[in-house]
Amino acid sequence: MGRLKTLNEWLNWQESLHTQEIDLGLERIGRVYKKLFPNGVPFQVITVAGTNGKGSTIAFIDSIYQRSNFKVGAFTSPHLVQYNERFTINGKMVNDQSVCQAFEKIEAYRSDTSLTYFEFSTLAALLIFANEKVDVAVLEIGLGGRLDSVNIVDPNVSVITNIAIDHTDYLGDTREAIGFEKAGIMRENTPCVCGDQNPPASIQKQADNINARLTFINKPYQGSIVLKGKHQQHNAALAVAAVNQLQSVLPINRAQLSQGLKKADISGRFQTITINNKTIVLDVAHNEAAIKVLASTLKTDKTPTLAIFSALKDKNIELMINAIEPCIDEWLVVPLSVNRAINTQDLVKKFSLSSKITACKNMTSAIHRALNTQQYQRIVIFGSFHTVADAMRILDKY
Repeated sequence: MGRLKTLNEWLNWQESLHTQEIDLGLERIGRVYKKLFPNGVPFQVITVAGTNGKGSTIAFIDSIYQRSNFKVGAFTSPHLVQYNERFTINGKMVNDQSVCQAFEKIEAYRSDTSLTYFEFSTLAALLIFANEKVDVAVLEIGLGGRLDSVNIVDPNVSVITNIAIDHTDYLGDTREAIGFEKAGIMRENTPCVCGDQNPPASIQKQADNINARLTFINKPYQGSIVLKGKHQQHNAALAVAAVNQLQSVLPINRAQLSQGLKKADISGRFQTITINNKTIVLDVAHNEAAIKVLASTLKTDKTPTLAIFSALKDKNIELMINAIEPCIDEWLVVPLSVNRAINTQDLVKKFSLSSKITACKNMTSAIHRALNTQQYQRIVIFGSFHTVADAMRILDKY
């Protein structure tokens, strides 16, 4: 390889370096991690796993620490519009230069170990946070837990949001099997807080096996928050429990807690914007459980609703549609610009015959059509991170 200069050059090169997009396992990344951090990372770590609710729980924890004198880093994925969204310091996205410097260091230490795109981003996050001297880093587990690259780091607190059926090719197709994978982020004698309201037995069993200090959080937070939906009160309670576990090292007072929870916001999670007097709801819900939650939030307001929808072909799309169909009066389906996308003809076949559906050429024409229909005051755009990302790029121009 010649010398890579821009962030885009680095990312394009990383995509070609390792043939498998997802290659779970800690052996390869572990070798590079040990060279970069022989004594482990120099900051407190909270790792967050779960099927849904990870992004919101991280946003709450991140926002609480932003109200304190502590410096906080957050690593999340995937990004919606810009790669740098994956890394924030005190809520601010890091610049290209910081990311490229981290990549250069990884490249210098990697020798002949092949790394995936996600493994590069994980190591980059840790280097950026070490470089910025953060006090605490909140790290999102990308997929599963036990074998996800973020699990090379030993956390001071681990968080499991909830367990639902998703990514069955990698994680198994029962809640017990998926629970076992997520439980892989627990450590001996280390606190873990879990927000699942009906936890699979595999989580408690794994905690007992390794002697982890597991607590289930059942009561929702009662204070005021910006994020909509009853489930967000549970995510907020989970964030409080995680922060409380670090009180002896990073003390947070009650005012910082309530302000942090109140101010937390996150793009693409029931995010609403108004254009042409219409309310547009953007939501990255991309499995049945998340879509049920989206549907229950939509139901609180009986406005006639048009949906713009697309999904990845490895999802159970019929279940996703069934979970929300009663809330949607008309559907516009769109193609997505990624390899794992389903083509529009196949997507249309997933709907019941009674659904009113139009297949649109692309996201631009779907949004144009939606904004110019008189009978709908609400447009909901969902089904995948990619659906929301494509929509955001276009809506920015309105």
